[in-house]
Amino acid sequence: MARRNRNGVRKERLIMLASSVLVLTALTVTGVFVQRSNRAEKEDYVVDFEAIEQGGNTVAESLMSGEELDTLFAEVGTDDLDYDPSFQEANSQKVENTDDKSDSTTKSEKTKDVSEETEEKSEEKSDEEKKENSKTEVSDKTKQKTEDEEEEGMFDESVDTALNAGEMETAEAISTTVQPSLDFKEEDGLVWPIVGDVLINYSMDKTIYFPTLQQYKYNPGIVIAAAQGASISAAADGRVTTVGYDPVIGNTVVMDLGNGYELTYGQLENITVSEGSYVNVGDGIGTVASPTKYYSMEGTNVYFKLTKDGEPVNPMSQLH
Repeated sequence: MARRNRNGVRKERLIMLASSVLVLTALTVTGVFVQRSNRAEKEDYVVDFEAIEQGGNTVAESLMSGEELDTLFAEVGTDDLDYDPSFQEANSQKVENTDDKSDSTTKSEKTKDVSEETEEKSEEKSDEEKKENSKTEVSDKTKQKTEDEEEEGMFDESVDTALNAGEMETAEAISTTVQPSLDFKEEDGLVWPIVGDVLINYSMDKTIYFPTLQQYKYNPGIVIAAAQGASISAAADGRVTTVGYDPVIGNTVVMDLGNGYELTYGQLENITVSEGSYVNVGDGIGTVASPTKYYSMEGTNVYFKLTKDGEPVNPMSQLH
C-alpha cells in the first residue's frame, strides 16, 4: 500500500511539471509572435525619404503643365468653381474688396453714431450738472434765507426781550412812583373795618372768657359783631403781604402798614385783594363769612388785630 501511494504522488508531480513546461512554452511562443507583428506595423509607418528624393523628378514630370491646367479649367467653366465675385484680381498686387468698403463705411457710421451718442450724453450730463448746480444754488439761497430769518427772529426776540425788559423796568418805575409811602404812626389812628359791637375785647394783661371754648384766654385782638355778607374795608393804607387760611379765625388777610405795624383781618370770604397789592384806607377787602367752630357761640363776627414788630398792640387805642 505504501509503494502504491508513493507511485501516485510521483505521477502527480510529473504531471504538474509537464503542465508547467507546456504553459511556459505557449507563453513564450505567443510573446515572440506579438513582438514580430509590432515590428511589422512599425515598419509600415516608416517613411523612406531617399526613395521620395529619387522619385521626385518623376512626379514633377508627371504633373501637368500650366497650359494644360488652363485648358482643363476652361472646359470645366467658372460656374463650377468656388468663385467670389466680390474679389477681383488683376495683374497687380492690389486687391479691391467692396465688402471692406462697406464694412469701413458701416464702421465710420457706427463711430459717428457713437460719437453723437457720446455728445448727447455729455450734453445731458452737462444739463444735469447745470440742474444740480441750480438746485445747489437754490438750496444755498434757501439756507441763507433761513439763516437770515433765524437771525432776524433772534434779533426780533432780543428786541422783544429788550422791550419787555424796558416795559418791566418802566412798570417797576411807575409802580415805584405810584406806591404810597407806608409810614404808619400811632397818632394816625385806624378806621373801623366794620361797624359793630365788640364781642370779645383785647386782653393781654389778663385772661378773658370765650363763650364757645368755655374758658379764659388771652386775646391779642378784638372780635367785632357783624352781619354775614357785610363788606369789610381797610382800616389804613397798606400793602397786602398774606392771603391765607387759619383754622381758628378762617380766611385771613394780613397788611403791612409800615414802620413795623401790621393788621390782621379774620373771618372773611369773597376776598378781593391779592398778595403784593396796595390798598387805601376805606377800600373793600372782602365780606363777612360764617364764623368758625371756635366762635360759633359768639356769632358772625370779624377778627381784627394790630401788631408792632410782631407784638400785639391794643387796636381800641387806635380806632376812632
